[in-house]
Formats: sequence, C-alpha cells, structure tokens
Amino acid sequence: MARRKKRDHDFSVNALRVVHEATGQVEKQMEPIQPELIDGKNPHAVALGRLGGLKGGKARARKLTYEQRREIAQKAARARWQNK
Repeated sequence: MARRKKRDHDFSVNALRVVHEATGQVEKQMEPIQPELIDGKNPHAVALGRLGGLKGGKARARKLTYEQRREIAQKAARARWQNK
C-alpha cells in the first residue's frame, strides 16, 4: 500500500495548495487519502473499539438484575470447577 504524503494541516497552507492546484501551478494529487496503519489496523477504529469496550461492561452490569448476575456468576463458577 502506498503511503500518502504528509501535508501540513494549517489553514493557510491548505488554502495556498488549493490555489496552486486551481491555477495549474501544481498538479492535483489524486491518490486516495488513507490513514496510517499501525500493525495493519486503523488507529481511529482501534480507539473507537476500545471506547465502546470500556463503556460496555459497566452499562451491562447496570442493566442486569440481581438474579441475572447471580445466574451468570454460578454458571462461571461451574465452568471453572469442571476444568479441574
């Protein structure tokens, strides 16, 4: 995968680049912009997944009743004891 050029994200630099492309002084870059990948993963997607994971357990715990939590805990204990 080809890496994209790092461009300055300053407003004035971007405006100057647009003017140069519009007047034909510089050829327009047509390659698709891809976020840099870390170990084959998009860092933005990783951050969103982690954010959801951090919220999910607490939200589920609030939603469960006492009986449901007890049943889940008993099932986990049975599973642990079966392995021994």
